[in-house]
Amino acid sequence: MHEAFWQARWSRSEIGFHQAEVNAYLQQHWSGLQLSRATQVLVPLCGKSLDMLWLLGRGHRVLGVELAQKAVDDFFAENELLPQITRVGDFLLYRADNLQILCGDFFALGREHLHECAAFYDRAALIALPGEMRARYVAHLNAVLPSACQGLLVTLDYPQAQMSGPPFAVADAEVRELFEGAWQIQALECRDVLRDNDNWKFLQRGLSRLEERVYRLVKC
Repeated sequence: MHEAFWQARWSRSEIGFHQAEVNAYLQQHWSGLQLSRATQVLVPLCGKSLDMLWLLGRGHRVLGVELAQKAVDDFFAENELLPQITRVGDFLLYRADNLQILCGDFFALGREHLHECAAFYDRAALIALPGEMRARYVAHLNAVLPSACQGLLVTLDYPQAQMSGPPFAVADAEVRELFEGAWQIQALECRDVLRDNDNWKFLQRGLSRLEERVYRLVKC
């Protein structure tokens, strides 16, 4: 999706992808990565996710990346955090204690931004991108994240013909095609969530299946 699409979604507050609670898979599976408390965690396309606060609460340093400045401003305002804001190359850097958010284009990230990141968490980035951009996104992760970096990835899978994204369907086979070779892949969980209370809107849109999958990734 192009920048204008996401800027418009945020400006109109069309953010159904935003979760009002910390993600349950994050809480259930994060400890399995066995990371030290001081580890810096990349959260790509972070929006105003409360998951960043949860990671901070585990003692981690968090580095979010978000295109829409409104999302970043809302995050700090809604959580009563007062950031220091500076210009760092192509990004506006918002900083508050162990939290940093780079406001700008994810694809402008370089190794110099992420050399301290030993982990990443993706609940809403991969599934927000159409197919050709998913391949570009993973290739960029491969290029800028250090070796031995670990990740927790959450995806959605459904019959793509039954609904246009975002969020887009990302099948298990595609995850493996995108990440194999550069990452070790461990499938942790797969759940059919179509009839969960929070997903009534997907039933209304005609989906016959909606699965959430969780993966642990380790960069080779």
